[in-house]
Amino acid sequence: MKKFVWMGAALLAAAFILWGCGSIHTTEAKLSDLDYTVVSNDNIEEDIQKLIDEKKENPFQMTYSDGNYKYIVIGYGRQETGGYSIQVQEVYDTENTICVSTDLLGPQKGEEQVMEPSYPYIVIKIENLDKTVVFPES
Repeated sequence: MKKFVWMGAALLAAAFILWGCGSIHTTEAKLSDLDYTVVSNDNIEEDIQKLIDEKKENPFQMTYSDGNYKYIVIGYGRQETGGYSIQVQEVYDTENTICVSTDLLGPQKGEEQVMEPSYPYIVIKIENLDKTVVFPES
């Protein structure tokens, strides 16, 4: 009987440990929306553009800081046609992170498509906060 009590206690402890670890992975509470600017292609800094050109073939996420601002760059990799756009869903901060969520929007129905590959990406400029940027899955 004593053996079963210990096994039950061990299972209960394991359940609490696993539940606790699971809670570590949950998203932190949103503190506030952050002001941001979507940087036009004409205004992307040369250093950032070089990094984008190196990575554009595959989906990527990166940040770049110039000391004053933090640039959040999200690329969706090679698409078979043109006509794609990216919509910013949210940019907000939590106690320890900056969360950024975007969506890739396909070409509009009836819109004439360029039949050559495109590499959609977006550059988001925010105040240079000393927090890690995360990209929560929608």
